[in-house]
Amino acid sequence: MTDHTHQTAPTQMARNAAAFIDALGPEQIDLLGFSLGGLVAQQLTLDRPKHVRRLVLVGTGPRSGDGMATLTPEAKAIFGKTYAVPDELWLEVFFSPTETSQAAGQAFLQRLRARKENRDPSINEKVAPAQIAALEEWGAPRSEPYAYLKNIKQPVLIINGSNDVIIYTVNSFILQRNLPNAQLILYPDSNHGSQYQFPELFVEHVALFLAEPSIGSSRVHKSHLGCRRRESASATII
Repeated sequence: MTDHTHQTAPTQMARNAAAFIDALGPEQIDLLGFSLGGLVAQQLTLDRPKHVRRLVLVGTGPRSGDGMATLTPEAKAIFGKTYAVPDELWLEVFFSPTETSQAAGQAFLQRLRARKENRDPSINEKVAPAQIAALEEWGAPRSEPYAYLKNIKQPVLIINGSNDVIIYTVNSFILQRNLPNAQLILYPDSNHGSQYQFPELFVEHVALFLAEPSIGSSRVHKSHLGCRRRESASATII
């Protein structure tokens, strides 16, 4: 019987990411995946188990995760609205509706808008449907959907907001319970973009995770990404 669980858009994205990493040339990487990138990071780790040293999964979930077969009702409402200021969409996608979380969201937008040159180009109308299709492929119901997680042996750090309405927070618990070597951090009063609400704390937690002494005694230094990494490993974010 053919295993169709691997014939998904995240699988192809993982292959593309692997080709990019091969072009960069590191022998081993620390991999961070956020949201859809977290699906790709899981698949890449399965495909290249000797290549990935440590894995960080942020605001993401497992195959056939809770509410992942389609956009959540909250996500449909958020993305279905029209915003007078387009990038204020992210205040609802990434942040909770509370005063404190929205204040953090405004600070995030200020940081996002600060760069005036060499910005990423605007996405076109094909991106959102393709992203939704990729999420739905990954989230489609399967038999024994979490069994694959046992094959991810690397240390994993899972981070999410306490009330993620885009990929429900319960999926972070599912990941932690089914991965052999995973720890979980939930930030309070936060949504899908908890790392944007608590950027300094997020960097500190990830740096501590990547620098844990149990993985060797080689010297640790800070990378240009703001996280620590070992000289034999590079930080890759997808």
